Amino acid sequence: MTALSPHLRQATPVVAVRGEGVHLYGEDGRRYLDFTAGIGVTSTGHCHPKVVAAAQEQVGTLVHGQYTTVMHRPLRQLVEKLGEVLPAGLDSLFFTNSGSEAVESALRLARQATGRPNVIVCHGGFHGRTVAAASMTTSGTRFRSGFSPLMSGVVVTPFPSAYRYGWDEETATRFALRELDYTLQTISSPADTAAIIVEPVLGEGGYVPATRAFMEGLRERADRHGFLLILDEVQTGVGRTGRFWGHDHFGVTPDILVTAKGLASGFPLSGIAASEELMAKAWPGSQGGTYGANAVACAAAVATLDVVRDERLVENADAMGKRLRHGLEAVADRTPGIGDVRGLGLMLATEFVTEDGSPDPETAARVQRAAIDEGLLLLLCGAWNQVVRMIPALVIDETAVDEGLQAWATAVEAGTSGASPR
Repeated sequence: MTALSPHLRQATPVVAVRGEGVHLYGEDGRRYLDFTAGIGVTSTGHCHPKVVAAAQEQVGTLVHGQYTTVMHRPLRQLVEKLGEVLPAGLDSLFFTNSGSEAVESALRLARQATGRPNVIVCHGGFHGRTVAAASMTTSGTRFRSGFSPLMSGVVVTPFPSAYRYGWDEETATRFALRELDYTLQTISSPADTAAIIVEPVLGEGGYVPATRAFMEGLRERADRHGFLLILDEVQTGVGRTGRFWGHDHFGVTPDILVTAKGLASGFPLSGIAASEELMAKAWPGSQGGTYGANAVACAAAVATLDVVRDERLVENADAMGKRLRHGLEAVADRTPGIGDVRGLGLMLATEFVTEDGSPDPETAARVQRAAIDEGLLLLLCGAWNQVVRMIPALVIDETAVDEGLQAWATAVEAGTSGASPR
């Protein structure tokens, strides 16, 4: 008999047979409130009618038109739609399938355009599982161990993780920028540095937002030294943080933007955006792929962008995110084992710690499992898996937020074994 790899362990025991909005329905007939959204993928909810209709229509006309062989209308429409939401000046696009592929495409472009070998990454960042992407990932050893040697030319610099350092944000930001300058002076000179890549909010690293001063500092140094700023918006893009792009919170514009996950509501699609001048510096033949910009995925992405605009899902993510965060903070105020609540929009997390402030993955896992019993599906993240994250679909409403918070409060109480209020 054949079977899935034993390492493909599901975070929940649910066998999903149907999805609708923010809910999944199990084979057992039970309805679950899905605060995972396929790890941030089903941005418009499960099976949004307009996305389903667009995909169904496309399946009946053209499933795949390989985009270096022929052009198809959904791809043209998607390029036009993205032009309405991309930062000014990022007017050239290249599409792939997964976030890892898009990250590697951004790296390839940066190295080819600058002629420089090194890339600086931030400690705690996640950029994917393929060799180059994993080499740039420092959110956990599980993503990069066991298949060395990894790609050379990767240099790690601190991220302003204020809670981890035990500092305020201003102090953490000063430290991170000072260490970046030290890195450029001691490890990777500006003349050897092609780019710095960073997530506006660390994803697998624990849902830690950057700060405006940090992002402004990265932009200033990139401009001064002539390297590129790459923003990995795979998880933070398409409205997730209560702005269309995560970097919109910080007032900076990247040289290369990476997008995936929520772009097509569950269909595999990713891409990078850059200026036409920068994109033209890619070497001939360096961009391509069999399945990139698949016609059905592009049609779903066009419908997704229409839904995000027409249903004002970015604004909804901001409003519902504030409501959800308020509830999470209320639970934290009465739970000694919760060290921090953080995030932006509908990208929120709760970190569990022991009495001495150390990471507490055991309690986080108990709470996550207890939430399943309450009909709430959640995921873990953080270096020790000590953080429980919430990433519901952007279509979530007040009723579902409140239902989720009620289930969360019960799960926290069960998972922390009745710890006394602080």
